[in-house]
Amino acid sequence: MAKRKYTAKFKFQVVLEILRGQKEIGQVARAYGVHPITLGLWKKEFLEHGPEVFGGSETVRGYDQKIRELERLLGQKEVELALFKNFLAEN
Repeated sequence: MAKRKYTAKFKFQVVLEILRGQKEIGQVARAYGVHPITLGLWKKEFLEHGPEVFGGSETVRGYDQKIRELERLLGQKEVELALFKNFLAEN
């Protein structure tokens, strides 16, 4: 069975419907054709990461710092790989 991809907007709308409490999670699942366990996971993720929505620039700065660090590590590995290739070519 192929795994379906849902947009972030779709997930958000469905989770909001669950949080409003007007329908049971099973009813929402049937209405949208999504397994109730999947909806539970989306709800959990939303509740855990909700504060990031309001984090604004603080969250962005954290991600930017992480990206810079990963780019630095990638550059370092590229240099190491080039040196290794040169070493192998000489032998």
